[in-house]
Amino acid sequence: MGTASKSEASPPVKSVRDRLIDAAEQCLTAKGIRATTVSEVAELAGVSRGWLYRHFPDKAELLGAAIVRLNDAFWTESRARLDAITELEQKIATGVALARRESETPGALVLKLRQEEPEAFTACVGLGVRGLIPEIAAFWEPYVRAAVDRGEIHPDTDCAEAAEWIARIMMSLATVPGEHCDVDDPESVLRHARRYIVAALRCEPA
Repeated sequence: MGTASKSEASPPVKSVRDRLIDAAEQCLTAKGIRATTVSEVAELAGVSRGWLYRHFPDKAELLGAAIVRLNDAFWTESRARLDAITELEQKIATGVALARRESETPGALVLKLRQEEPEAFTACVGLGVRGLIPEIAAFWEPYVRAAVDRGEIHPDTDCAEAAEWIARIMMSLATVPGEHCDVDDPESVLRHARRYIVAALRCEPA
């Protein structure tokens, strides 16, 4: 009985690859892409550089694997949160909050890395800042389409175009503080989304 309880309480043993990706994520969070070194990641993971190179041939592939996992984590959490909300204006406010809370939402680190170190980011995962807006727009398009279906916004709305517009606004709200919309205040962001973003989408497209 005691042995079974001890076994059940033991955490699963992570593979060397997972430990290396975990360590790479920690380094990326603390130092960014360029300042992270292979030696630091190996030391943090508790393995030799030789073992690291058995799993990842170079720094770019190692950090690329970590970035992909962070990216998946961000979109998975964002989708789960937004799927639980009905109104588009509330989805937008929640999306901004998720992007702002980098310390609580590790996947949001990807947005920061893509903006601050675009060339290094491209070298790691082959997707630079040019791919950021289309990626965010693709995420938002189903929510825009659902808003059309609910009659929340104009039925003639071009969902793909509107989603790209929302993506651009989201990037601005999440990264650039302003005087009239407090991006760290959910109520302020919600009011801004209601008065301007969703209100504009209710109008007949010109």
